[in-house]
Amino acid sequence: MSTNEAMTNSQTPLGNRELRPPSPGLTLTAALLGFAIITLDASVVNVALPAIGADMAAGLSGLQWVVDAYTLTFAALMLSTGAFADRAGASRAYGAGIAVFTLASAACGGAPNLAALIGARVAQGAAAAVVLPASLALVRQAYPDAARRARAVALWAAGGSVAVALGPVAGGALTTAWDWRGIFFINLPVGAVALLLLVRSPHSRPRPAPLDVPGQLTAVVALGALTFAVIEGGTTGLVALGVAVAAGAAFVRIETRQAHPVVPLALFRNRNVSVAVAVGAACSVAFYGVVFLFSLFFQQVQGRSALYAGLLFLPMSGLIAVTNIVSGKLAGRYGVRMPMLLGQLLAVAGLLLLLAVDASTPSAAVAVLLIPLAVGCALTVPPLTAAMMEAVPPDRAGLAAGVLNSARQVAGGLAIAVFGALVGGGFEAGMRWALAVSAALFVATALATLRLRRPVSPS
Repeated sequence: MSTNEAMTNSQTPLGNRELRPPSPGLTLTAALLGFAIITLDASVVNVALPAIGADMAAGLSGLQWVVDAYTLTFAALMLSTGAFADRAGASRAYGAGIAVFTLASAACGGAPNLAALIGARVAQGAAAAVVLPASLALVRQAYPDAARRARAVALWAAGGSVAVALGPVAGGALTTAWDWRGIFFINLPVGAVALLLLVRSPHSRPRPAPLDVPGQLTAVVALGALTFAVIEGGTTGLVALGVAVAAGAAFVRIETRQAHPVVPLALFRNRNVSVAVAVGAACSVAFYGVVFLFSLFFQQVQGRSALYAGLLFLPMSGLIAVTNIVSGKLAGRYGVRMPMLLGQLLAVAGLLLLLAVDASTPSAAVAVLLIPLAVGCALTVPPLTAAMMEAVPPDRAGLAAGVLNSARQVAGGLAIAVFGALVGGGFEAGMRWALAVSAALFVATALATLRLRRPVSPS
């Protein structure tokens, strides 16, 4: 055994007693579990919101914060956590992220009041931002062979799609059978299993990676203040809006001067990058905003139980993974423009159909009407991701993926803030405005998709 090999083995949790090579399959399972629970927590809470509101006497703005405290922290910090994972080493960063996420989940489940719950959700979001890039890095390290790595990454991505599909159903089932706190406590055994599996994962060495701390801080302040302004409104909201504008201006100034910015603004000079980010944001606005609204609609307007409401999302969410596969095949044959356009137009049609929904519409009919939106978004996301990756050099693929995913998470979080404000003055009227806004965004991004410089085929 070489000196380097001995040093590597001595750094593993089992020390020199364990000489077998790391197991790629166990590493993939550990990474998939972590990715699945952080994805699940972005959607599982929606169906539980009425129960949380009743238990904690929380109004609509408080419930919006329960969702956005996680989503926006996740989105903002993901700009830097890829570099952090490189500096700390993927396995170390992943282990720390899962540990903090699990502890934060316990704090969410045991929260005595709304403020404590929101604070714990912030901690969850910060940990999730570390887990996502580190989990993918673990998969890449575990599979040196390109073909096997591609299959492993596909399985990793499928885990996220399944988690999105199961989120509303799991939220409804746990809230009904246990309590809303169960949606957080369920993360504890999953997190523990992921940490145990990490013992058999490769332990990567840290490597230097620059961190843009000023850019990251101003991004967090700008997004947090903007969300506060939308949710809270009033005089304090205007003050928060001013803070958001100032922080946003500072962010732009910092990013233009940093040698290693978290968001290289020059990236957006490429039309395909700008289109991909815009389309991705529109998908998140429509999908996450609509799931948030109809979770409340089914329970607060139509009086359905949490379990019943969760099951009503099963038809739309169950088709996502299958449609992702179909979309990838279409993009491989026809290029990304065709499935992107088809998906956006289908989503527009679905949103327009939902405009006719009111309190008297049968819940089962609403569940069916939600399907075109879900299928449209599922058709759109894989090719827009391919377009983004093809538009940047290979050495910037990781950074571009971080920018795209952050933009999508931010858009989803802001959609919940804006749509919640719209329904605050009257649910059905506000819901229709939200649906119309989502449809208008898709019309605009569909027109932008026509301006892609060339049909890009994923390679």
